[in-house]
Amino acid sequence: MNKKFLFSLVVAIFLGTAVGKYFYDETSAKTVFQEDEIIFLQQGVYTDKNNMEENIKRIDPKVVVHNEDKYYVYVGITKNQKNAKKIKDIYDKKGYDIYEKVLSVSSEEFKNNVEQFDLLLEKATKEEEIMTINEVILANYEQTLQKS
Repeated sequence: MNKKFLFSLVVAIFLGTAVGKYFYDETSAKTVFQEDEIIFLQQGVYTDKNNMEENIKRIDPKVVVHNEDKYYVYVGITKNQKNAKKIKDIYDKKGYDIYEKVLSVSSEEFKNNVEQFDLLLEKATKEEEIMTINEVILANYEQTLQKS
């Protein structure tokens, strides 16, 4: 065999393997995220209930989750990074620091609902529309928590 041909063959195999691994890693990570995890937009975590109530009285909509002596305040829930940015930008304009927290949710019904509401959020352009859809998602999460 020709050395030039052999060298080309080795390079082609190496590049093919590298490109294949890259695409496999990219699609695997996205699939896992889309199926199991949801972005929660968190305003804060509080240990004192009175302090929490004082700090969030002007924030609407929101969901407060009490877990292990802490109060978690969520102002948005989505599976879509662009939708998270839309919601976060609204709260940023109002002067609130919002953090993204990725959580796994076991309720298939809730995950399906989030996907449906995400479709609406993608098309929403006005702040009022975005916040109305967001309010429904948060209320749906609150109902899911009450069921469990």
